Amino acid sequence: MSSKENAAIGQLLSLLESRYAIRVLWALKDGHAQTFRLLQDSVGGITPNTLNTRVKEMRQAGLMTHGAEGYILTALGADLVKRLSDVQPFAAKWASSQAKKTK
Repeated sequence: MSSKENAAIGQLLSLLESRYAIRVLWALKDGHAQTFRLLQDSVGGITPNTLNTRVKEMRQAGLMTHGAEGYILTALGADLVKRLSDVQPFAAKWASSQAKKTK
């Protein structure tokens, strides 16, 4: 991997490591626009200030935008969430293996 590719991955991971960042994107994965309040409810447990910060960061990164009906993923954001969707089946498999360890 080139240093340019490493830098890009580092920047993306830094953005996604922010508290609730992935949850905000994940809440919009169905493609339906959400108002600020609905997005806050969808994410769960996020304060308005933190959500405001994450929305600003995601908009600046070109991953989400605000339209007439609310917040929605951009094509780039939808592509990222699609790629992250592989995590869902892995998470189920991992959780199952963790449950077996505790028995």
